[in-house]
Amino acid sequence: MPVRPAAPTKAYDYIVIGAGSAGCVLANRLSEDPDVRVLLLEAGPRDWHPFIHMPAGLAKLVNRKGVNWNYDTAPEPRLDGRTLWWPRGKVLGGSSSINAMCYVRGVPLDYDDWAAAGATGWHWHNVLPWFRHSEGNTRGADALHGAEGPLTVSDLRHVNPLSQAFIEAAKQAGYPHNRDFNGPEQIGVGLYQVTQRDGARCSSAVAYLRPAKARPNLTVVTGAQANRITFEHGRATGVVYAARGGAFHQPSTREILLCGGTINSPQLLMLSGIGPAAGLRRHGIRVVHDAVGVGANLQDHLDVCTLRHSTQRVTYDRIGDLAIAYHYYLRGRRGAGSSNIAEAGGFVRSALAPDERADIQFHFVPAMLDDHGRHRLPGDGYTLHACFLRPRSRGRITLASDRASDKPRIEANYLSDPAGFDVKMMIECAKVSREILAQPAFDPYRGAPIFPARDDLDDAGLEAFVRAKAESVYHPVGTCRMGSDPAAVVDPELRVRGVDGLRVVDASVMPTLPGGNTNAPTIMIAERAAALIRNRA
Repeated sequence: MPVRPAAPTKAYDYIVIGAGSAGCVLANRLSEDPDVRVLLLEAGPRDWHPFIHMPAGLAKLVNRKGVNWNYDTAPEPRLDGRTLWWPRGKVLGGSSSINAMCYVRGVPLDYDDWAAAGATGWHWHNVLPWFRHSEGNTRGADALHGAEGPLTVSDLRHVNPLSQAFIEAAKQAGYPHNRDFNGPEQIGVGLYQVTQRDGARCSSAVAYLRPAKARPNLTVVTGAQANRITFEHGRATGVVYAARGGAFHQPSTREILLCGGTINSPQLLMLSGIGPAAGLRRHGIRVVHDAVGVGANLQDHLDVCTLRHSTQRVTYDRIGDLAIAYHYYLRGRRGAGSSNIAEAGGFVRSALAPDERADIQFHFVPAMLDDHGRHRLPGDGYTLHACFLRPRSRGRITLASDRASDKPRIEANYLSDPAGFDVKMMIECAKVSREILAQPAFDPYRGAPIFPARDDLDDAGLEAFVRAKAESVYHPVGTCRMGSDPAAVVDPELRVRGVDGLRVVDASVMPTLPGGNTNAPTIMIAERAAALIRNRA
């Protein structure tokens, strides 16, 4: 396909690739300067679908491939050779438009670890102001929270009785109640605060892009698949992208800002000639810079689900879509339609924890969730997700071809750490889940076990269960690692090493996983990146 110049009368200072959690932040913050022209490219469509904005609609977005990159890993050798599904948002707002909206930052030591590993300037005291800057918490501002930021963070409007039973059961098991997982102490169980505004999803597109879209210096193009970044004399100068049946080259006068996420960002770098040289040459790609770290250091939270039948029909398993939507809109965005489904959860410190931080996270779902909800089970039930927060296994992203339209190869490499600590922790996750669900608070609801099918499995049985059923909980990071060493893909100001005029701004730059969900940290990274770009950090 011949490449044509894009809109020759328009010159852009910044081109942002990817209108996801980070890209929407950059588009907003950079276009605040009326003298700066910003182009935002998004491969997916507008966020028009009602299921995006009604929080409980996330259960139906699972099967809507038009807003999802719909990735699968390569066969995982330590998970019985299974391929695991990795949904990622392909729509304005990215994964913040299809996630469960849990607002979790992690803990200060997570960020101090980043700085100690070479991400200079990313200590907790450096990043906390940017969390607060982004946050509009309806509880109000304090030393740890912001109330005036664009990203609305709220308490849930609707809570299922089973979610309350989970909290009570965890307390009976000896875990403390925690009203704020982003407060002085993360450990404990409770209800999640969520990125919702007046009962509707507050995605990055709603929070940041919607208020900025009318600015004359911001152009948003949807359905635009970036194919490669162009370079002249070692400097990024533009983007080649496909849209509306054509291919276009759009120059940039200042910087290209890559916000594709943990899978797409390393893929586009490699397609553009930045990556491990041998792998690039294998696909006939001209090497711009031999960067061995691109695609490496892949990390994700592996998650094991314990499912039981419910003897009472209080779950979300049988509620009809039309009934939920009718009551949601009739009651002013209230009722079950305002639920994020994963209403309750928590953070606990297991007997294997190497430091004072929680090492297990829970998400409780008052419905039966098998295979990400894609496999519907008969009857009523409930699900307890548990993941190990700091896995030691590392995977990688590699190219499948020299075409952006071909999905890259994802080798998550779960449970591959040489000491076998990750599998020990996943067994611990299953044990603690079983302990909580056995407490008296669940006596009025407890039916037969589903997964695992027995309550008396020993460690060997639980290990087999983990290998057969564990799945991703959607937190991939690390494939464009930030650091100060030669193998780091970006420096602490998120500039790609070896070239000029190019930064990566998304979850791929995280050196290690934070202790929790990754959306809030990604938005924080973008807020700080915008300040760095504008020399205001």
